[in-house]
This record gives sequence, structure tokens and C-alpha cells, in this order.
Amino acid sequence: MSERGTGLERRLGLMGLAATGICSMLGAAINIIPFMIQRNVPGIGPYVLPAYVFAAVPALLAALAYASLASAMPRAGGSYVFASRGLNPYLGFVASFSQWFGLSVAIGVVSYVMIPFIRDVVAAVGWDGLAAALDTGPLRVGLALAFLWGSVFLNMRGVKGVERVLVPLMFLMFLLGGVVIVTGFLFDQADFAAGLAAREGATVPVVDADFSWGRFLAASAILFSSFIGFDSIAQAGGEAKDPGRTLPMAIGIAVLTVGAFYMLFTAAVYNTVPWAFVAERAQTQDLTAPGLLGYVLEPQWTVLIVAGAAIALINDLPAMLLAVSRLMFAWAEDGVFPRGVAKVHERWHTPHVALVLSGLMATASILGSHFAGDFFLGVDILVTSMLVNFGFMCLTVITLPGRNPEIAKDMKVLSNRSVQVPMAGAGLMLLGLFLGIHVWKDLTADVGAWYFHSTPLWIGVMTLATVIYLREMSQLKRAGVDTDALFAKLPPE
Repeated sequence: MSERGTGLERRLGLMGLAATGICSMLGAAINIIPFMIQRNVPGIGPYVLPAYVFAAVPALLAALAYASLASAMPRAGGSYVFASRGLNPYLGFVASFSQWFGLSVAIGVVSYVMIPFIRDVVAAVGWDGLAAALDTGPLRVGLALAFLWGSVFLNMRGVKGVERVLVPLMFLMFLLGGVVIVTGFLFDQADFAAGLAAREGATVPVVDADFSWGRFLAASAILFSSFIGFDSIAQAGGEAKDPGRTLPMAIGIAVLTVGAFYMLFTAAVYNTVPWAFVAERAQTQDLTAPGLLGYVLEPQWTVLIVAGAAIALINDLPAMLLAVSRLMFAWAEDGVFPRGVAKVHERWHTPHVALVLSGLMATASILGSHFAGDFFLGVDILVTSMLVNFGFMCLTVITLPGRNPEIAKDMKVLSNRSVQVPMAGAGLMLLGLFLGIHVWKDLTADVGAWYFHSTPLWIGVMTLATVIYLREMSQLKRAGVDTDALFAKLPPE
């Protein structure tokens, strides 16, 4: 364990870093998105799994960009540091600010939507009174806040404590998720048809499928959101042991493990449940993996699947809080955000002020989710922010050697320019394509008012970030700080 000049400590090993990324990526959405996409993209039909595979391509390219940059710049607030040193300080700040905003909102959303999963588990074991109570507003909001601030406190106590919680719960999450994979391949569509007939007296619809590139790309852009989260490993770069080796390895492990899990999970459910049934029911019902497999499984098995989804949501909170707090810490360390946010707890060596501020933002998200009844806007802002951020990381791989050759020399992953440039260029093009599709879908959506579109709100967040950046940079220059020299070197270690 080595103490750093900033007050943070390098205590996270490979397992802790990988768990941080995996738990940030793998939430309960895997139980919903691959099936409700039949409503969001009507006509995608049997092409959900190929769309998932295609969505993984830009995610893998972005992960390679992150791994390459992390090997040269292992500091807290990874993506901000990468872009501010290798691309442009302003772009690095405003992009990471919108990322922080979106992730903080997502933390609140996760806290809020976790409670119905817990309610379903409680109801399944026969505690009907408690299940009914969990549907009441005060208890639902109170429990969401308790989970959130419990995760804030866990993070305050140090990264080793976070690791001790995340790693065992991660394995339990995979074990319970494995129930879906095993049962999905154990049964087949004939078993499902028999279960449907026995329960409802209905038959599986017969529908012809036709392929459309427009639908395929729209579905891939939505499914890409499943891969958001591996960047949290880079944000914790200032607390990684042997960071030049462990950060790239952890990013690779997280993306490949979660990607493989997503593919197997989705393939397993569609192996048992005909896509035509999913497509028909998704137009009028909210579908989940436990509900679909309930036609062939005993109730106790579906309870285990729901419990796995609840654990996945619980795991999200400490991992995501670790990431967003390190972004704020890195800004404040550079002076582009109020310096007080960079304070580190003397005993626990964590950025406690940044953690509290991120927790307050997530609290506002919980209250907004409850009183407004719509949390998808915040999630859409997050997707826009991450597509922009991932694109900037690919662009930074291209620009770093010209802008900061001394730092570029330390890149240990894909250090050959003949590999770097095509990889980053391909990632940039695909991410730009997905961003264009995402923004087009948002702006053409039929909503009640302009402020229900996420794109104008994202622009508003970027505008706020611009105001903060200009104000803080002006203060730095008035104080005599050479900002060119500041961003020409890495933050202190």
C-alpha cells in the first residue's frame, strides 16, 4: 500500500477493479431490455441477438481506447484526465461533467427501481403485508434513500470495503443469473408452447420476419446502453495497484465477461420463448425474463431470478458512486471545480466531499423519479453523455501523441500507431453513428413538451458545465496559474 500526495491510496487490486466495472455494467436491465426492445423497435423480431453482437463492437473499440489511455494515465477521474491531457481541457471537462450528471441521475434511478424487485422477492416468500408496504410512497422512497446513503457511507470507509462487498455479491449475481442461462437452454420452444397452452389456453403466434437495416441499427443503438459502466474502472485509476497492468486487464475482463453474459442470457431466453410471442405481448405488457420463463419454470426458480436482478441493482450503487466521486475529485484537483471538493478524509483516504455531493445529486434523482413518475429522461441523458465520452476517448487515442508525446510514450496497450489509429477511427465512426441514431430517435419522438426530449436537456447540462469551466479557469489565470503547463502533465500521484 502506497500513500499518494493527493491523500488517496492505491489499494484496489485486479479483482476489485474488475468487480467495479462489472457491477457498474450489469444491472437488472438485462432482464428487461432484450425483450421490451420488441416494443421500442417494432419489427426487430428474431434479430435481437445479432443486434446485441453488433452493439458490442463499438463498446469493445471504446474499451480498447480506455485501456490504452489508462495504461499511460492511471489517475483518479480517468476519462476527464485522458481528454484534458490528450485532447482539450474544455472538452474533457464538459464531457465528463455531463457524464457525472447522467451517472448521478442513474444512481438515483437504480436506487428507486430496486424496491419493486425486492417487493417481488418478499411477495414470493409469502410476506404479503410487507410487500404491500413496499409499494407505498414513503417506504419506497425511504428505502431507496437508505440504500443510496448506505452506499455513500460504504465508499467513505475506503475502497477495500467496497471491494469486500462487490466481489462476493458479483459472484452471487452471476450464479443467480446463471439460472436463466441453464434453464433457457434446458427447455425449448415446444416446452414453452405447452406451458402457454396449459396456463392460458393460447398458442404461439406465427409471424414472418423481414430484415431492415434501419430497425437493426436502431436496436443496436439501444442495446449499446447495456455496455455503459466499464469506464468506472478508469475513474478509479488513482487507487489501483500496479495500474499500468491492472487497469487495462480489468477493463478487458469486465467488457468480455459482461458481453458474454449478455449474449448467453439473451440467447437462452429466446431459445425457450419464441420471438413472435415476445413481439406480440411486448406491445401491451411489460415483459421480463422471470415472467417469460415462468411459463416453464416452477415459481421458486423465478424468485431466484428476481433475487439476482435485485442483487445486480444493489451492486450498481457502490461501484457507480466510486466512479462519479473520482470525476469530481479530479476536476477539483486541477482547479476547474471548487477546490474544497478535492478534500480527502484523513483516516479513510477517500474524497468524502465529492461522495456527499454525488449522493445529494442522486437523492434529487430519487425524489424526481417518485414525484415526476418518469426517470427515462435521465437515462437518455446518460446514454448521450457516454456516447460522446466514448467518442472523445477514441479521438484522444489519435491526438495524444501530437498533443502530449511524453505521456503517449507510456502507453502500454496498443502502442503501435498502425493499430491505434484504425482502431480508434473505427470506434469513432461507429459511436458517431449510434449517437446520430440516438439523437434522431429522441428529437423525432412524440412527447408532450420540448423538455421531455433528452437532447435539449443534455445541451443545457453542457451549457452549465461551460459556465463552470470558464469561471474556474478565469480564477486560475487571475491567480497566476500557467494553465498550459497544468494540462501538459499528469495530476500528482
